[in-house]
Amino acid sequence: MADLLWDDVSAFFDPHSTGSLPDLSVPGTTVEDWQAVLDLVQAQGWTHEYFEGETRLPLPPAETVLSRPPDAECPSLRVWPVAEVLAIFRFYWDEEIDFDVDLRELQGQERLDVLCGFLRAIGRRLGKPVLMDPEGCHGHPVLGFDVAADRVVLLA
Repeated sequence: MADLLWDDVSAFFDPHSTGSLPDLSVPGTTVEDWQAVLDLVQAQGWTHEYFEGETRLPLPPAETVLSRPPDAECPSLRVWPVAEVLAIFRFYWDEEIDFDVDLRELQGQERLDVLCGFLRAIGRRLGKPVLMDPEGCHGHPVLGFDVAADRVVLLA
């Protein structure tokens, strides 16, 4: 059974009314949590690319990425849980895992199921909630992985 039904959440996936790049996050994280996500990406066999600026590099340990000098460019990790769905992680700080998805890639029940599976995998690995806020509305999640329910739920 699906975590969420498209008919119940489609309004939150309208790129014109909510913005096309919602903010996803895992609050209250550590370097070890970041490493757990990097390990998950590799264990799942998800296609991924790590960048520092415009330079593509092998994926380093989280500790290395998060200990970069303050004036260094913010590294990013592009992850494709399936070929047509991209999540971009940005290593701003260790206390929160931040990433974006493009709502234009997440239309319909099948793609919603992909997103829910992705959030569920991250949330289960970390034992922490994974939240999705409308673009630019950090702190106002509309849906997310609920640890106690062990599924993605509607929060709005």
